[in-house]
Amino acid sequence: MVSIGLDTQIQFLKGVGPKRAQLYQKLGIETVRQLIWHFPRAYINFGDFVEISSTELDQVCSVRGRIVSKSGEQRIRKGLSIFKVRVADDTGDMTMVFYNTKYAVDALEVYGEYCFYGRVSGNLLHREMLSPQVFTVQQAEKGGLYPVYPLTAGITSKVISANVEQAFSLLEEEALADFLPSDIRLKESLCQLEFALRQIHRPKDIRTAEMAKRRLIFDEFLMLSLALATIRDKNQTAAGYQMSMEWGNPEDFYRSLPFSPTHAQRRAVDESIRDMCRPTPMNRLIQGDVGSGKTLVAAACCYFAYRNRCQSALMAPTEILAAQHGNTLSRQLEPLGMCVKVLTASTPAAEKRKIRQALKDGEIDLLVGTHALLSDGVVFQKLGLVVTDEQHRFGVAQRVRLAQKGEHPHLLVMSATPIPRTLALMIYGDLDLSVIDELPPGRSPVLTYRVGSDKRERAYGFVRKQLDEGRQGYVVCPLIEQGEMDTGLKPATQLVQELAQGPFAGYRVGLLHGKMKQQEKDAVMRDFQSGNLQLLVSTTVVEVGVDVPNAVIMMIENAERFGLSQLHQLRGRVGRGKYQSYCILLSDAKNQESRQRLAMMCKTTNGFEIAEFDLKLRGPGDFLGYRQHGLPQLAIADLAKDVGLLQAAQQAGAELLRQDPTLSQPQHERLRAQVAAVVHNVGGQIN
Repeated sequence: MVSIGLDTQIQFLKGVGPKRAQLYQKLGIETVRQLIWHFPRAYINFGDFVEISSTELDQVCSVRGRIVSKSGEQRIRKGLSIFKVRVADDTGDMTMVFYNTKYAVDALEVYGEYCFYGRVSGNLLHREMLSPQVFTVQQAEKGGLYPVYPLTAGITSKVISANVEQAFSLLEEEALADFLPSDIRLKESLCQLEFALRQIHRPKDIRTAEMAKRRLIFDEFLMLSLALATIRDKNQTAAGYQMSMEWGNPEDFYRSLPFSPTHAQRRAVDESIRDMCRPTPMNRLIQGDVGSGKTLVAAACCYFAYRNRCQSALMAPTEILAAQHGNTLSRQLEPLGMCVKVLTASTPAAEKRKIRQALKDGEIDLLVGTHALLSDGVVFQKLGLVVTDEQHRFGVAQRVRLAQKGEHPHLLVMSATPIPRTLALMIYGDLDLSVIDELPPGRSPVLTYRVGSDKRERAYGFVRKQLDEGRQGYVVCPLIEQGEMDTGLKPATQLVQELAQGPFAGYRVGLLHGKMKQQEKDAVMRDFQSGNLQLLVSTTVVEVGVDVPNAVIMMIENAERFGLSQLHQLRGRVGRGKYQSYCILLSDAKNQESRQRLAMMCKTTNGFEIAEFDLKLRGPGDFLGYRQHGLPQLAIADLAKDVGLLQAAQQAGAELLRQDPTLSQPQHERLRAQVAAVVHNVGGQIN
């Protein structure tokens, strides 16, 4: 039998081939390594069946029953057919609903007994299970736990399980050699790597599954911790532009402002400038709630770089936000002698050429832009400071690319997404942290209310009252157009017509969504910012950074469909001026978790309290997408539940690096290779 390695392409496994390999690519699986590290998200315990009469709505469970009847194919629309199978046990019956699976349903025998696994839906009188997994009684009676994997169309858990089993049988002997030093493994009471990998896919019982999971979670945290430490150390050894207080003082900048900065803003500026005066590059995260004044901190740092004869770059995630920053920073910095320009994809070609030449000649002191700043034609004469706004919209690799346009410039990262410290340790492990925990004076908290659809007309009346007083507002909904999701939600394209022709007839109503061309989006936002539009119907494209001080009301349709952090960001679009502002959460949610989340939004406007609550309730997945950060997605660890293992792994990693800073000792060779792979994924390299 021919042996295979972890880097073997999975198409060479029996039963995979080129076609199935293409389906696997949608799960991010191309090699045997990626297949084996594609872990189950749950297990079916065949010894733990639920009687049909005892099933609970919205719960995942296993039932065992005989097939009473099967319906014929029902065509819902082109390309979608459903099949219904009625199943009964001694306590009752329920309907199994299958989509586009004619052959699988044909194989089920009427009066035959089967086991079904899935989420229960329906109502109090009749239960259903949509797209359940089906097993024969013989398969169930083998016992043990059956893995349930994250899937894509055309790939089932049975297929993955069979392919994993074959991969294990063909792997060369040394492929799964343990990379974790034995002293760490023994100290933390962890099982060996090969045992963990085999048992996570087909454990004999829950205890064994937990033992395997614990080892693999520890590995994930340790690898990421070591990788971030490696990137950080690499930055610390590089020579940046060492600046000096002799050339510039933030007090000069403060005196030019028409208001006094908060103590928190001053503290963040002082911490940043102290870093910029060191011989190693600054790597600092400025974290502050919506409206806390992070842009002022960035402006002070750009001014300090200018006084030290260096250029600065500020990268924002959208053209709207880049233009807004350009206007704000021009007002604050040009009176002090700085030249500020904005460069985006929609900047006219002739203007782009002028800006690029002036930048190269050192005539531009601060360039604000989007991803356009990363293009090859953008060349700085002396880039001393890089600022990225809304860092969770950029990957680590992107900020590295921008930094490479200078000689190891200082880096300032701004984020208005409040992040619990636990999560910040992992996501921003290569950055120092400054927190702006104080709002500028005169800002009133946004009053937030949850209302049901039965009070919709009353809520519309309240919105009209604000518009009649000369103010503006937003209506946000989760969909752009019909057909995005198989739900009964009303899309923005439909809602804007209904509002403009119904409750807001006679008012100036606009539409903004992510599928519009950039020029269209910019035109709509200009109309809204100038007051030409009174009410803006939008998707979450308004979530980040749009600053309209005259907007005082935010109405969010189907609020339960949004994550807490996202709701908080949306609410941050109002309350930015001198008027009392309001947020109305429209929701008929009956689910207890959804009601808890919306109640939290009504209770507090503190983003950090909301973030901690969200992390405990839902885990980090809803909160931030790891891939947006450029970090590898955690395959098995849960930052909300596994804090103890995170701390143990970080302590173990710190001790390892104290003993062997470059992991160059022979016993750490395999570990070093693992860490190098993670470092490569986040945009750096081990020298």
